[in-house]
Amino acid sequence: MTAGMNRPIRTLSVFCLLLFVALMLNATYLQYFKSKSLNDDPRNRRVIQAAFSRQRGAILAGKTAVAHSVPSNDQFKFQRTYPKGPEYAPLTGYFSYYSQTGIEHSQNEVLSGDDSRLFVTRLVDLVNNSDPKGGNVELTVDPKVQDAAWNGFKQLGSGLQAAAVAIEPSTGRILAMASTPSFDPNVLADHDLTASTKAYDKLLKDDSQPLLNRAIQTTLPPGSTFKLVTSAAAMEDLGMTPDSKVNGNSSLKLPQTTHVLHNENNESCGGNKVTMTQALDRSCNVAFADIGLKLTDAQLRAQAEKFGFDQSQYLTDLPGQATSRFPKVLTPPLRALSAIGQYEVAATPLQMAMVSAGIANHGVVMKPYVVDRVTSADLDVLDQTKPSELSTAVSAKTAGMLTEMMTSVVDQGTGTPAKIPGVKVAGKTGTAQSTAERPPYAWFTGFAPADNPKVAVAVLVQSSNTDRSEIAGGALAGPIAKAMMEAVINP
Repeated sequence: MTAGMNRPIRTLSVFCLLLFVALMLNATYLQYFKSKSLNDDPRNRRVIQAAFSRQRGAILAGKTAVAHSVPSNDQFKFQRTYPKGPEYAPLTGYFSYYSQTGIEHSQNEVLSGDDSRLFVTRLVDLVNNSDPKGGNVELTVDPKVQDAAWNGFKQLGSGLQAAAVAIEPSTGRILAMASTPSFDPNVLADHDLTASTKAYDKLLKDDSQPLLNRAIQTTLPPGSTFKLVTSAAAMEDLGMTPDSKVNGNSSLKLPQTTHVLHNENNESCGGNKVTMTQALDRSCNVAFADIGLKLTDAQLRAQAEKFGFDQSQYLTDLPGQATSRFPKVLTPPLRALSAIGQYEVAATPLQMAMVSAGIANHGVVMKPYVVDRVTSADLDVLDQTKPSELSTAVSAKTAGMLTEMMTSVVDQGTGTPAKIPGVKVAGKTGTAQSTAERPPYAWFTGFAPADNPKVAVAVLVQSSNTDRSEIAGGALAGPIAKAMMEAVINP
């Protein structure tokens, strides 16, 4: 009788024990394994409100804070402020009650003070009963170069869609990254949550896409700037030199088709045969399309990939980097078009700056980065970025020959608007066709000084109010590139 009565009690006890064990396992799972994802969940209002009320660290360009927190007289305690707003917005991104972008997103743990390297700082704040403070993020950006790009955009007037990038060739440090149209992150960080939501919705619906960082998120045909890659492949795989004779005719019938490719204005490049230097000076489509036909698909694609095409996320500091592309399968006529940067070839301004930077750095492409170092609120260094190689694109000999040709482009070819008095500048222009309904894209990429490179740049003018007949890479993008290079060479 007693044994019969105890059996249900034992069963119930075992059941309760199992429930208790399950509860402990669930609590452990939630608090240990799932804690980070729960904290990061955008629906977690408690965590978001706590973060929004914290004194967030500063984002600095040089000695200038381009994002910092100031005390406020409302429930959130601190207001995130962006003193140079739209100019730096593609880099800083924004920190709002609902989301973060740019450096505000990628470096959120440091800026918010949640990074494990700030444990001691948090502990000291706790002991002193002080509000926790975030760490600081120091960018590689040179404010003078950034200003040069931004002011250059302004000089082209309203209705402009453009982007510019400057890189230190020997390290990969990004000295400037500008994109227009841009936006004011201050309105998105506003503590009036209704107003900030309306501002975001308006930006999101804007056809000009001001929230887009065109420097790394827009891929477009690079046009004649891609002829640098084709030239590199010709030198590496075909043994060509700047003096090699190439097709200088005014037109080229593409094989397997009835299509005839023409040079700009249907003119020859100076004769039936011209040197490769002369062809690059005049940006001769026929010459480089013909070189493309002499190269194999594999050779041209491999050369593009060595410069960074088809590689994703080599810029790890900023989210949203688009992959620059070279077509996978090419028939001969499509290979000819790809060799002049048309068909399905697509590149970001960052990618084309890396092409020039790799040539400037004796053939070695460095991994680009925009975060120089991170520090605690007391300026103790937590991390310092060390330059690293991404790839070897060409030999030092080939890089030297390409530099010689690019210098000629600026001295006497299509790149003369980028000339800097007393300084040798290497460059290449590009005017890429899009559709019959819209004007072409204007490009410039290059570096200076050509004999001791300090800066490599790329400028894309995607759309402007300039008359279609006057759009050219040298005329529109060249002066902006020149100003950026001058800001480095003559600070």
